Amino acid sequence: MKSYGVTVVGHDRPGIVADVTGALAELGGNIEDSSMTLLRGHFAWTLVVTLDATPDEVDAVLVPLRAADLRLAAVELPTDVGPVLRPTHWLSVHGGDRPGIVSAITREVAVDGGNITDLTTRLAGSLYIVLADVYLPEGADVDALQSRLVSVASDLGVDVTLRVADEDDVL
Repeated sequence: MKSYGVTVVGHDRPGIVADVTGALAELGGNIEDSSMTLLRGHFAWTLVVTLDATPDEVDAVLVPLRAADLRLAAVELPTDVGPVLRPTHWLSVHGGDRPGIVSAITREVAVDGGNITDLTTRLAGSLYIVLADVYLPEGADVDALQSRLVSVASDLGVDVTLRVADEDDVL
């Protein structure tokens, strides 16, 4: 069995999920992980699917679903990805919208070897909101990270909060 990353992006309409999962099921595909959302009326979905097929066979079942307003792509994924990272912290940012907020904040997390395991952003009028699940490796200096985040957030004119994830709420 091989693992594939499949992305589907386009204008939302009823039936996209049924069409894509039906095409993958034709090949015996098993959806192991996926995340789907609507972003300002646009459909966005990423899946990890295991199946016993070549990249050409996967592409062939997806081709009929492609349209001017719907893009699909599949890529074979490596099998040696390492452990699944569970978030250790939750990060939230809110403030006036401007370019560079996500980049600057997530760069500080990466400095300590942190990894963003889930990220959601929303623009509500002029208010920009970032919610992220963060994995920090054992031994990371959380206090130093918090200080850097506050400094960067101040420069950006936003507020930031980093708190320990509740073990009961982590998937």
